[in-house]
Amino acid sequence: MRSVFFVAIVLCVLCFTSSNTMGQPMELKAVSFLPKDHRLCAQIPVWIDRVNAELKEVLKIQWVGGPEVMPPFEQPEAVRKGIFQVGFLPAAYYIGILPEGDAISLSKYDFKKEREKGGLWDYFVERHKKINMMLIGTWLYDPFYLYVKKEVKGLGDLKGLKMRTAAKYDKMMLKLGMVPVTVQFGETYTALQRGVVDGFGWPTIGPREWGWLEYCKFVIDIPFYSRQNTFMLMNLDTWQKLPKAAQERILEITIRYEPEMKAYFEKEIEKEKKEMEKLGVKRIKFSAEETQKYIDTANHAFLEDLEKKAPEEVKILKKLMGY
Repeated sequence: MRSVFFVAIVLCVLCFTSSNTMGQPMELKAVSFLPKDHRLCAQIPVWIDRVNAELKEVLKIQWVGGPEVMPPFEQPEAVRKGIFQVGFLPAAYYIGILPEGDAISLSKYDFKKEREKGGLWDYFVERHKKINMMLIGTWLYDPFYLYVKKEVKGLGDLKGLKMRTAAKYDKMMLKLGMVPVTVQFGETYTALQRGVVDGFGWPTIGPREWGWLEYCKFVIDIPFYSRQNTFMLMNLDTWQKLPKAAQERILEITIRYEPEMKAYFEKEIEKEKKEMEKLGVKRIKFSAEETQKYIDTANHAFLEDLEKKAPEEVKILKKLMGY
């Protein structure tokens, strides 16, 4: 099995190299941390098709697959090294080499404001260059929520709840008095069924299809980390081989694409909420004061953790993100 995997990687590199040296359009291999048929990936082919159509003389991006091609946590390093030239990845998957990258989730600004000259986006582009990646854009919008088995009235009722966690929000859960429990994605249904956990954190799209809502009929209706951290990334060496005009065109395409992508997901999220309602899922509101405290806790927990790893960057980020 490992030998087959190795051969696949070598072929990816050879295909890219040969097309680049023979004067043909550069063939770029892309990989994603989610499977190609995942609903959250619905807008990836939209971006790829536009880039391929408008730059067909220069490059062609081929999305070869997701976790079945390479384990998700290995994908960032593969993009850095040029094994794959394009990656559709969350910044949380490479915090070991760029801890400040995931802080994009705390941004208070829209895409247009972030991309103002000298602003937040320029900062992240330069930080990514230090790890040999070119940051191009964002391909997903779906804020996070906490889902629980029993109805809760406010922050006090969260204390002691065992929650299926991820590195992105375990610090927040601890601050709220919850008990983060590490459960593999594929084992979440069983963990809910057996009472190993009392709930989980996730965006809107997904839990219904996986059966998780059979056990969690309540959603705390307070979105957090609303600005997605899912990026289109290109190997920096590959990016620098593209003509300047092609680079500019890719960015122009992406800037047009991002608000359209967000609008698409906003509609899908509203549809999904209606499907959840049919299953008897109830959305819980907190008081205005507790809602603000809940959001502040999520943001501050993230920043406190980042301050331990990159204190100087936190000072810059707070200003650029509107804090």
